[in-house]
Amino acid sequence: MSTAPYLRYVAIGDSTTEGLEDRYPDGGFRGWADRLAERLDALGADVRYANLAIRGRKVARISDEQLEPALAMAPDLASVVGGINDILRPKVDLDHVAGHIERMVAALRAGGATVLMMTYPDPAKVMPVARGTSHRVLAFDDALREIAARHGARLVDLAHYGTADARLLHPDRLHANSEGHRRIAEAAAETLGLPGATAGWHDPLPSAKQAPIPAVVAREVAWTATYLVPWVGRRLRGRSSGDGVAPKRPRLMPVHPG
Repeated sequence: MSTAPYLRYVAIGDSTTEGLEDRYPDGGFRGWADRLAERLDALGADVRYANLAIRGRKVARISDEQLEPALAMAPDLASVVGGINDILRPKVDLDHVAGHIERMVAALRAGGATVLMMTYPDPAKVMPVARGTSHRVLAFDDALREIAARHGARLVDLAHYGTADARLLHPDRLHANSEGHRRIAEAAAETLGLPGATAGWHDPLPSAKQAPIPAVVAREVAWTATYLVPWVGRRLRGRSSGDGVAPKRPRLMPVHPG
């Protein structure tokens, strides 16, 4: 008999939940949601897992494309993580974004699922050009906390612990690296009260040495050319990194298919 507290886990969202930039040896994306599913699977052999998340998705498309398929799978655990692709745009209606999140959370809760949510650390801590978005991210985090409280969702409050550390991020500064995803998965496990989960995920990394100014300038120039300019270019062309991308696990299936 399975001892896992959840047997049907469905993850919806954007690149964070899809798993960028935490790779399997074969090059596919793993990420915190896969890691959480693996942890559930280790508690019992009957766990089924689906991941509908697609990189680049804004919250309206997440709601329109992923909510109904998720509900149809009747999950007992669902994660709803999205909105940052909206918040980082120059103009955004926070009430509109939060409204879509609340719609998804409410529907999944009404269907009987435990819902897992997350707040976002201030991106300006690792990306100086994002300073203008800090107030929006903080306001969105407050809205997420209120939504979680209203609907009895489980909230992984990453922002509360100040987890924005460049050493936990991919060089693009938008996505977690493998250690970052591991910590997010551990945070989710602790929030859900899974056996063996600890609060060690929010232990700070050792203090880093300050780089010389020339090295900092060179690093910022390289990051701008490699990541920021292409990102802006896609926005100007109305393109998304998720164009043509399909969900990696569109239906419930064993965490480790035989």
